[in-house]
Amino acid sequence: MKIYIVVSDYYKDISKNLLKGTVTELKKNGYKNIKIKTVSGSFEIPVTISKNINKFDAFIALGCIIKGETDHYHFICQAVTTGLMNITINSKKPVGFGILTCKNLNQAKTRSYVTKKNKGKEVAQGIISIFKNK
Repeated sequence: MKIYIVVSDYYKDISKNLLKGTVTELKKNGYKNIKIKTVSGSFEIPVTISKNINKFDAFIALGCIIKGETDHYHFICQAVTTGLMNITINSKKPVGFGILTCKNLNQAKTRSYVTKKNKGKEVAQGIISIFKNK
């Protein structure tokens, strides 16, 4: 099985931890055919996955969107979520949603610790469960 991970590095430390949690969990479960693509922001993730939809069996989207003082946060969260769901439905291929949507940086750090709760690890487990049940 070929897995494509697209990670936004807008919040580099958060993304690095999410990616580490994801890759560690995948490799621990025997998944080694992994390609990683870095993009500048979460908004770029759906189109990057879309362009590669026929080359891989599963996808994992990683990133972090933190609420600021404007409505921009809501528009980006909605666009990315809808884009990824549409890809999943139309392609019938799983897309793991590992994009943190947090009110502040502390929340993002808490959800990306490598040694504690790590959303990247959780998303990898979700993708693995889909293929174990086939």
